[in-house]
Amino acid sequence: MLTDCYPPRLGGIESQVRDLSRRLVAAGHEVEVFTATAGPDGERGGATQRGDDGVVVHRFAIPVPGGIPVNPFAPREVRRRLDAGGFDVAHAHLGVLSPFATELVPVALSVGVPVTATFHCVIDRSGWLMRTVGHLAHWARRGVALNAVSSMAARRVSAAARGADVRVVPNGVEAAWWHPGPAAAAGHPVHVVSAMRLVTRKRPVAMLEVLRAARAALDPAVPLRATIVGAGPQRWLMERHLRTRGMDWVDLPGRVTKDELRRLHHGADVYLSTTRLEAFGIATLEARAAGLPVVARRGTGADDFVTDGVDGLLADTDAALASALARLAGDDALRGTMHAHLLATAPAQDWPGVVEVTLGEYHRAGVPVA
Repeated sequence: MLTDCYPPRLGGIESQVRDLSRRLVAAGHEVEVFTATAGPDGERGGATQRGDDGVVVHRFAIPVPGGIPVNPFAPREVRRRLDAGGFDVAHAHLGVLSPFATELVPVALSVGVPVTATFHCVIDRSGWLMRTVGHLAHWARRGVALNAVSSMAARRVSAAARGADVRVVPNGVEAAWWHPGPAAAAGHPVHVVSAMRLVTRKRPVAMLEVLRAARAALDPAVPLRATIVGAGPQRWLMERHLRTRGMDWVDLPGRVTKDELRRLHHGADVYLSTTRLEAFGIATLEARAAGLPVVARRGTGADDFVTDGVDGLLADTDAALASALARLAGDDALRGTMHAHLLATAPAQDWPGVVEVTLGEYHRAGVPVA
């Protein structure tokens, strides 16, 4: 695994790389991670650790301001370790900016290790630059198996790679762990939940406006409340927005544990996402696995696991999101039908399927089929 970021650093890519690594080890494979993230006790400079989960981690962090995961001095030593390690494949994990992993893709190729590269991001305004530089198209010509975490993200990677074949390797979720018990009787107020980092890209203030518009459109006899889980620099703007608009029915509990989030989902009615540039949406998938009908933007990663009218409602604008949320909140029967379907239908992004697809990409990159 070649990745800029890895736990103990927190984030979506970090968690997915860790969980995929553990799943592969559990399936009988050997996994080593090369990262520019320091260890829990500050391990860096090429320090190697074997965790209790069986994953070996090579930590190439250097002391830079803010702990930025970058190390321009690492490639030579990484090349030596890759050449000596008997590796069958290198799996690069890439975000919008991933200088460490990006630099290591040609390093792995130079020592004859097949490479697959997964994009966990939406290539947006940088697409023209990637097409101009041409490194993705060059990787594809050299046999790198390119993929992304959703169909929407894969289309954008393909465009940036000048039409290269880009497959989908989704993020994974432990569906059985999130699965709720029998459906509770519908009641009021209708509880809407969301979970995200409170940063501009996630549009948390826009979510408050969607909630306000939905409540205004609802029959006053249907009370609505909302809980938005997460922490980040936009929280103060959200708090001011709630105060000035008298939205005391919206709760901001901050960051919660995974267990607490599951309990929250199991007692809620609807999950809301307003993010526009969402490559996948692991929090949305977790809510779907927990049996919550989803209201989300169309044209995001949610398209791969939310069928409009079946698993939830998809919309093209914030105004349409508010209308969809009001419709779902005001229709107990529709929510009940969707909830029953979600209980009976596990998402395709359950971990066993994700591991199988990932191994398929390793074979596409050049690893012989056993």
